[in-house]
Amino acid sequence: MMKCSFCNEEMEKGTGLLYVKKDGKVLAFCSRKCRINSLVLNRKPRKLKWTKPEVKAEPKPQGK
Repeated sequence: MMKCSFCNEEMEKGTGLLYVKKDGKVLAFCSRKCRINSLVLNRKPRKLKWTKPEVKAEPKPQGK
């Protein structure tokens, strides 16, 4: 099983798209949505709610 380089979803072997950058790094994408958001729009997966790497803000401690 492979994981999407953008959203970290599990992909079955033989599905998705492999993209090889000029420096030799291989990126695997599960969908067109992930590929466009990563390569064309240069978005960070941590800032999008539909990705697994989404980071929830820690609650601020309430001081008295």
